[in-house]
Amino acid sequence: MKKNSSDKGKVGESYASLLLKKNGYKIVNKNFRSRFGEIDIVAEKDGYTYFCEVKTRWGVSFGHPEEAVNKLKLDKIKKTIDYYLQQKSGSYTSARILVIAQIINNGSLAYQKLIIVD
Repeated sequence: MKKNSSDKGKVGESYASLLLKKNGYKIVNKNFRSRFGEIDIVAEKDGYTYFCEVKTRWGVSFGHPEEAVNKLKLDKIKKTIDYYLQQKSGSYTSARILVIAQIINNGSLAYQKLIIVD
C-alpha cells in the first residue's frame, strides 16, 4: 500500500521530534498554521525558540531535502514566525529557524541533519 503525503509527513515529523528530544530540545508546539504557512515544530533550547521546518525525502531523485528550503519558503516561514510571536502573550526568547533534513530509504532513516538558518 502506498503512503499518502500526509502519512509521509507524519513519519518525517516523528523522526524529527525524536532527533530534537535526543539533542535536548523541548517541543512546545507542532503544526502551527497561519494564512502565511505552517511551522512543523516549535521547540526550545538554551534560551532560543526554534521554528523547525521538516523536509523529508523518500529518496534523492528530487535532490536533497534541504535544497527545497529556498528564499520563497524562508520568507513564508518568517511571516508565519512573526504571526506566531504576535499570538503569544508575554515575553519570548530569541527566535531561530531550524531545518531538519531527512532521507528515508526502504522505511529506514538513511540521512538526518539539523541546519540552523541565520
